[in-house]
Amino acid sequence: MVELRPGEKLINFSSNDYLGLAGDPRVAAALAEGAARWGAGAGASRLVTGDFLPQHDLERELAEFEGAEAAVCFNSGYAANCALVPAFVGPEDLVVSDALNHASIVDACRLSRARVEVYPHVDVSEAERLLRVPARRKLVITDAIFSMDGDRAPLRELSEVCVRHGAICAVDEAHATGIIPLEGIGDLRMATHSKALGVAGAHVAASRAVCDLLINRARPLIFSTSLPPAIACAVSKSLEIVRGREGDDRRGRLWRNVERFADGFRGLGLAACADSPIFALVLGRPDNAVRVAARLREHGVLAKAIRPPTVAAGTSRIRFALTAAHTDDHVDSALAALRATL
Repeated sequence: MVELRPGEKLINFSSNDYLGLAGDPRVAAALAEGAARWGAGAGASRLVTGDFLPQHDLERELAEFEGAEAAVCFNSGYAANCALVPAFVGPEDLVVSDALNHASIVDACRLSRARVEVYPHVDVSEAERLLRVPARRKLVITDAIFSMDGDRAPLRELSEVCVRHGAICAVDEAHATGIIPLEGIGDLRMATHSKALGVAGAHVAASRAVCDLLINRARPLIFSTSLPPAIACAVSKSLEIVRGREGDDRRGRLWRNVERFADGFRGLGLAACADSPIFALVLGRPDNAVRVAARLREHGVLAKAIRPPTVAAGTSRIRFALTAAHTDDHVDSALAALRATL
């Protein structure tokens, strides 16, 4: 539940806190203890004096979690993507990007000054056709789960295409981390700590050589004050929970909620694939989305309207996000509110 106005209680269906860890007292305690020991801020960039033991400990834990040789932490997923792409491609190179990739990927491609070709959403054959263009270096980049529609990228097929064409495969795992195993797909894997892990920051997991290159070339890391060590302590505690039996239990609750909501969504005549915790109710014009969001709020449900430029013109929507913290009653209340609103 959230309270946005005095006395108003709403069931939150707009949060990316998929495993319900953002408010977990153990994670909060790790943050407080980290701040008490290491201070509230880092004071400088990683390459100056903003480099602390908790960050190194977390990077080792993240590398093990990802099944990679190494990991490098960044202040956000946006910063990580804007570091990753320009570090590996430039004006003589080619980037092939999904049409519905996150804005951080779009901006990263622009910053790289590489030639950018956009393939129709999840169209592997078109991505492969675009890779036939000669270039010094080639990189294919995609979200693992697309944040506004909730569908999954064909990662295995894209990875195979990259192998055939000698391209780097980069995957943004932001909405998959901690809830969907990706089996090590991708040469470069970016993941955030602000969604299923419930804290803040992000990381890139890759080979040791790749991570060493990022440390020396990634501008958002070199020229930004580093993630506070207290945040690293909190992420470490959250990762411990996610990797254990309790993490399995939370994922189980999350996917049961997803299935319950999907069944109810379909019962209202709405399309639902249940590939992720994200459900999109596309309503067309921005005013339609705002009106439906206001009606849902009247029924005690917080589900925010998503409008351009976040989504394309004519596709404004209500975006529902399920979490492990939702109860059956919460899910049923959202469905009842939808039924009363549509």
